[in-house]
Amino acid sequence: MKRFIRGEHRGQSTLLPESLDDYVSDTNPVRVVDVFVDELDLVNLGFDGAIPADTGRPAYHPEVLLKIYIYGYLNRIQSSRRLEREAQRNVELMWLTGRLMPDFKTIASFRKDNSKAIRGVCRQFVVLCQQLGLFSENLVAIDGSKFKAVNNRDRNFTSAKLKRRMEEIESSINRYLAALDTADRQEPTSSEARTVRLEEKIAKLKVQMKELQAIEIRLNDSPDKQVSLTDPDARSMMTRGTGIVGYNVQTAVDAQHHLIVAHEVTNVGSDRDQLSSMAKQAREAMASDSLSVVADRGYFKGEEILACHNADITAYVPKPMTSGAKADGRFNNDAFIYDTAKNRYVCPAGETLIWRFSSVEKGMKLHRYWSSKCQGCALKTQCTPSKQRRVRRWEHEAILEEMQDRLSNAPDMMRVRKRTVEHPFGTLKQWMGATHFLTRRLDGVSAEMSLNVLAYNMKRVMKILGTSSLMKALSA
Repeated sequence: MKRFIRGEHRGQSTLLPESLDDYVSDTNPVRVVDVFVDELDLVNLGFDGAIPADTGRPAYHPEVLLKIYIYGYLNRIQSSRRLEREAQRNVELMWLTGRLMPDFKTIASFRKDNSKAIRGVCRQFVVLCQQLGLFSENLVAIDGSKFKAVNNRDRNFTSAKLKRRMEEIESSINRYLAALDTADRQEPTSSEARTVRLEEKIAKLKVQMKELQAIEIRLNDSPDKQVSLTDPDARSMMTRGTGIVGYNVQTAVDAQHHLIVAHEVTNVGSDRDQLSSMAKQAREAMASDSLSVVADRGYFKGEEILACHNADITAYVPKPMTSGAKADGRFNNDAFIYDTAKNRYVCPAGETLIWRFSSVEKGMKLHRYWSSKCQGCALKTQCTPSKQRRVRRWEHEAILEEMQDRLSNAPDMMRVRKRTVEHPFGTLKQWMGATHFLTRRLDGVSAEMSLNVLAYNMKRVMKILGTSSLMKALSA
């Protein structure tokens, strides 16, 4: 071992023992966690046990358990059992907690019982970011991504999946019954063992059938016709190429520093009803009078864009390419030019489509336009297979047209959306691992997501400002 760097002997004693503080540098991120939690008002945030009981066994203060969780998520340690082990051997956690070592059950129960308060802590850090002037551009990108729940796909049932499974069991039972009849006709000595095996298989399948029939009753009572056995709030959702059982996480990400301004966990697979809600949450978090939001085609819905317009939020959402006429090689509605002054359309052949009547469909007032000259038009085969080409116009269609004009004048907006909002999702999924969520039910999953978002934002701000500057801002 000569000419190598050598460590100290394990039995070497020192006159003055080193303190824990000597092992934690002044710029260590664990000091940011300590200052941040110390500055929080845990009572107003609603943490259980923030006010100690007069009697009974003393409990851990919520700030200790909160510090453990924030440190854990900063270092990709989400499991309560792993956090228990880290508290016993990790010098940084010993420094952070004052050598307290709560067991995994205490750690897990804290996250379970304080879901709303943990979400409030995440919002408090966003407020700090706003006070530090990190949201000056007033532009956010909104997107959603599917995260896996602890519920396996085999433990989630829809009507079609349940019917298919029952048919498979029924087919298997009939096949085994036929094999049982064949075995009965054979010599008793050679068929006895096989008969016992077949009867056991049939009995197991009948038990499974009874379980599926019980699930069918629950399925019929469910509003969305889905049942998840492990996590009752998880839902089957379509993703690119396949489907998962999980949750749809919505985020609004600041375009300047890529901080997650607002987030929400839902068990609705579609993004179409999420635009205005996320935009309003983002504006409130940024404390801004004006806000622009950009999202992909999955968020295009007239009522949501109207809600953003009424709230003075400027939206950039491209229109989906779902025209059946265009797919068939015919003119789509964009080929018809609307004349605002005369309230009429002009078709590609130059004919006028005048207003005929209005109706209400799904709460939307729609106007109908068509021309009486379609029968003799030379372009009719390129326009419609019906007698007339009828064009529908929503009463607030002008707002959608104005938004499309904004998009045309801002050709880079969709690239801004992609580079802003997709990176945080990729980072979070890498941190969370292949299984994504570890908790069950919507409240537990929301708390877990808030801790991940808080860790992400905290790392981003430490990178932007530096650890020392962030601690000064927290203490100010």
